[in-house]
Amino acid sequence: MQLRQGLLAAAFGLGLALAGVSAQAETFRWANDGDANSMDPYTRNETFLLTFTQNMYDPLVRRDRNLKVEPALAQRWDNPSPTVWRFHLRPGVKFHGGQAFSADDVVFSYRRAVGPGSQMNAYFATVKEVRRVDDLTVEFETKVPDPIFLEQITNWGIMSREWAEANNAAQPADLTKREENFATRHANGTGPFILRTREPDRRTTLVNNPNWWDRPEHNLTDVQFHVIANAATRVAALLSGEIDMIYSVPPQDMARIGATAGLRVIQGPELRTIFLGFDQARDELLKSDVKGRNPFKDVRVRKAFYMAIDANAIVQRVMRGQARLTGQMVGPGVNGYSPDLDKRHPHDVAAARALLAEAGYPNGFTVTMDCPNDRYVNDEQICQAVTAMLARIGVKVDLVAQTRLKYFSEINSPRYNTSFYLLGWTPGTYDAHNMLFNLVGSRDGTRGVFNIGGYSNPKVDALIDQILVETDSGRRQAMIGEAFRIMHDDVAYIPLHQQTVVWAARESVALQQLADNTFPLRYVRVTRK
Repeated sequence: MQLRQGLLAAAFGLGLALAGVSAQAETFRWANDGDANSMDPYTRNETFLLTFTQNMYDPLVRRDRNLKVEPALAQRWDNPSPTVWRFHLRPGVKFHGGQAFSADDVVFSYRRAVGPGSQMNAYFATVKEVRRVDDLTVEFETKVPDPIFLEQITNWGIMSREWAEANNAAQPADLTKREENFATRHANGTGPFILRTREPDRRTTLVNNPNWWDRPEHNLTDVQFHVIANAATRVAALLSGEIDMIYSVPPQDMARIGATAGLRVIQGPELRTIFLGFDQARDELLKSDVKGRNPFKDVRVRKAFYMAIDANAIVQRVMRGQARLTGQMVGPGVNGYSPDLDKRHPHDVAAARALLAEAGYPNGFTVTMDCPNDRYVNDEQICQAVTAMLARIGVKVDLVAQTRLKYFSEINSPRYNTSFYLLGWTPGTYDAHNMLFNLVGSRDGTRGVFNIGGYSNPKVDALIDQILVETDSGRRQAMIGEAFRIMHDDVAYIPLHQQTVVWAARESVALQQLADNTFPLRYVRVTRK
């Protein structure tokens, strides 16, 4: 059987291990262009890693099919005071390894999430203290009233204290340093699926958790996730029947897939904004031929880059229309978005060249651009287009495109080892404050952790603090608008577009596509004829 399976895989040229594949409805096979990189849900605050690990790790509260907050490991919650959130935990829940779930695990998970190696600490920026009240009750006390606290913790999976400590995984391995520990390749949550095998950058398999506390909506007993980096190979796997669903669909293949009997393209607007950022903190760029100064500290240089880049052409040609042009760092569907403020600086190459000359760079300069090649739709192609556009104003871009594991290790905290980069951000709370706090606020160890370029404006910092606690919607929106206007004038970032979520699947697969591009396997049902 193993020999036969090996021959089949070789024949398709995919290197997919077909063990366990059968015609039964409960097997689901899906693929993406990149891996989740770790089974530890605290190692990176990135959508794909979080959505994959949440199939194994439940949060206290989660999002339903309409992205509304609903109970999960917490049955209910209340507020004894404006700064206290009391969670009443679900009794009788077991981790996959058999350990009983309790308030001790919640307190441990909080300490692990805000400790060394974790990228989850921003979720708890307002938290002052976490207290175990009894086995099934835990309290979070915040420093100030935090009306969106529930929204902030929907991606926070709870881990077993006993299991983590027994396996020397009491703190996450630091992915930016390529570290690993037991939790990197193993998992022990309370979620609907149990990790069976883990082969990094190749294949990961899950099996149904028969003892899950919730009523399953899925009908899966076996889930096989395959990493297929090459777009043509990934599409071929779907067309041949080897794969039931692909999470990342190249725009150029959408028509072909949609015209194939038995297949369908699933698409909708995404909340994620794709943007460009600059190192605005260092006195000298790490990756440039400019010595002794940092061109990006000058707003004229940042604006020249902005005006030289034809974002509409990127949407139409690179994305083939599968994106929404934006002038803001958040788009429709995110609380705080304003159509009136969704305005871009004009695309004007001549004006951009003049600004560069005015700033002291009449002949441009050279800078390295860091870009992922397996994270966002057509990410490397976007960076290639940006490189060509900046050449028109004399800027020579040395493009470094690499896998998400290497890319995020390079640019993320604490190294921030980049001068110019492409990134995407989905506000985890579906509120503009999340973007402002994480991407725009001055870095202080908790705020601005993903402010990779080190943008800093005291007026924006003050607005971020006020927005967090403001309960009057009108005043809050006015503050958000003011922050957006300052960012626009400062050219804090270059927003490009909100990409469209595009998946493809066999007609025998029923699933739920969400605007945050998460993919809960608990909603998947497979019916094979």
